[in-house]
Amino acid sequence: MVENSRRALKTLLRWLALPLHDFLSTLGVCLIEVRPLSVFAILLSAVLSWWLYVPIHELLHALGCIITGGKVYRLEIAGIYGASLLRNFFPFISVGSDYSGRLSGFDTGGSDFTFFITDLLPYFLTVFLGVPLLKSISFLKSSSLSKCIFFGLAAPVAYSPFMSFFGDYYEMGSILISRLVPHRMPAVPPDRWRSDDLFRLLDRLSISHTVSHTLDAAVVLCSLLTGMMLAFATYWAGALWSRMFSKCKKKRVL
Repeated sequence: MVENSRRALKTLLRWLALPLHDFLSTLGVCLIEVRPLSVFAILLSAVLSWWLYVPIHELLHALGCIITGGKVYRLEIAGIYGASLLRNFFPFISVGSDYSGRLSGFDTGGSDFTFFITDLLPYFLTVFLGVPLLKSISFLKSSSLSKCIFFGLAAPVAYSPFMSFFGDYYEMGSILISRLVPHRMPAVPPDRWRSDDLFRLLDRLSISHTVSHTLDAAVVLCSLLTGMMLAFATYWAGALWSRMFSKCKKKRVL
């Protein structure tokens, strides 16, 4: 029993460390020799990747809402990400935002499934693009500079779930956790604890006295932890997909 528990703990720790291990090992492959040009290539390609990723990410939020039966009225994207150009194709886009981008006007029709998919859909890019590209870099038969460029392109997409601990992933966690509370407290709406900005939510809850701060703290903490677990699960799904893809590729070669 004790031995099984130790094995389970080691497996869990290995999986928790996987994102950091992949980052450091791939970076080590790219920077076998630390040269200014290599570092510059990583930074420049990462900036380009982020610039392209942000509007695609936000549009996928809108798509997630629409394909699951919701409606989109307003999608804010900062001007630097080409919002003016995109508005010619997507009338619901608003130029300018306090964030890089934010789906600020949408209607899920009261469906938590629609709400959850709206949050989740952009992170399919992590599973099917970011993580597989990151993991393939070590096996590329190309120059060190090319690997640096690919690393910069892959990293923002692969690690976007961890950059959204207090945003989309908190909100996904809160959708799941808040569903448990109304069964005991019907008078409290579940959207009390739902937000894509945890820090703004905490400011709002701090001046609200509708329910006890203890309950607020418990729900928020559970939602945050659940969201973090979902973020790791997203990365792990990308790692498993990458492994499956590699095996299929090897079988075709054979």
